[in-house]
Amino acid sequence: MRPFPAGAKKVEMTFVAVGKVSVDGKAFLLSPGAQIRDTNNRIVLPSYVNGEHMVRVLIDNIGQVHRVWILTPEEIAAPDPKQ
Repeated sequence: MRPFPAGAKKVEMTFVAVGKVSVDGKAFLLSPGAQIRDTNNRIVLPSYVNGEHMVRVLIDNIGQVHRVWILTPEEIAAPDPKQ
């Protein structure tokens, strides 16, 4: 399993258009420097990802999605770490 930052929340994210995502029905923009990592931890372009995925996400100070990790089945099943 990959290590995730303490503030990275596990959510279901829908990639609706390039630069736009939806989390729990709420629309978000990707930040200009957003990073999306696939299940193999490779950085992928936003145009490469579509549909719904369980992810860990970090939101920046202005409310844009800054970091996304698409989760493996093992990471989805794992309990959230105690903080």
